Amino acid sequence: MYSFSFEYPYLFLLLIPFILCFIYCKAKESSYFMPHLNLLNQSTKKSTILINLLKYLTVILAITALASPIKIKNAQFINSDGIDIVLNLDTSDSMKQRGFNKFDLQQNRFDVVKELASDFIDKRTNDNIALVVFGNSALIASTLSFDKNAQKEILNYLDIGIVGPRTALIDSLASSVKILKNSKALSKVIILLSDGEDTSSQIPFNIALKLLKKYNIKVYTIAIQSQNRYVLNKIAKETNGKYFNANSKEDLQNVYKQINELEKSKLKKNKVVLKEYYYFYPLFIATIILILLIYLRNKE
Repeated sequence: MYSFSFEYPYLFLLLIPFILCFIYCKAKESSYFMPHLNLLNQSTKKSTILINLLKYLTVILAITALASPIKIKNAQFINSDGIDIVLNLDTSDSMKQRGFNKFDLQQNRFDVVKELASDFIDKRTNDNIALVVFGNSALIASTLSFDKNAQKEILNYLDIGIVGPRTALIDSLASSVKILKNSKALSKVIILLSDGEDTSSQIPFNIALKLLKKYNIKVYTIAIQSQNRYVLNKIAKETNGKYFNANSKEDLQNVYKQINELEKSKLKKNKVVLKEYYYFYPLFIATIILILLIYLRNKE
């Protein structure tokens, strides 16, 4: 939900001294006595009304700009003891296989994964989330962010084969470590999902494990109808995580639910508000009116 407001609404109180000054602080001018002033008075009356109106508009718009009109686009609560999570997803060619969802046999594995990963992102309202995908190599699709809508949009654009048809599973762990190694969060988690054996990594398995342990990163591994259980189970066990096997959409849904329950966030403490500023518009109009006002006064 978007809401419109002012950052400094109390600045509208400046209108009070302006109105009082307009009423009581009249400028003294020299008087000239001339006959037949009726025509002159009639011609200047309209001009005076216009000039006074422009004065009011200029001041009101200038104060409106100072009050800083904003549209609040989103508000999120962030924990000081939050969890940083990397969703590490397999986009190799084997993810094209269908039949994973018994209610829609034409839906491929990766489409199911995107749907359930998106639901998981929605549930992690207080956590930083990043996205990594892997095929022939690993790709950081998104660094850590609290903007869940942006993360889901990026996830929606990802597709099978985006980084090649093979499986660089171990390399993807190294990429995830790059994201998390400088994190200040008390809990750092990788959720690694794959449906096949590693066929393309350049980084040795033992090196990846050492990096995960060095930076105290926990890995939850998910095997999608895969025989690659030994490696995934070892990664989870060595990092104090947990190994899961999912043979259907319902299984995977249950896995994400379990991980969500295992990794509970702390109480909400800090609030981050995403704002869109609009002070430029009243300021621009006030400047144009001021220029017009100066022109009219000089013309007199």
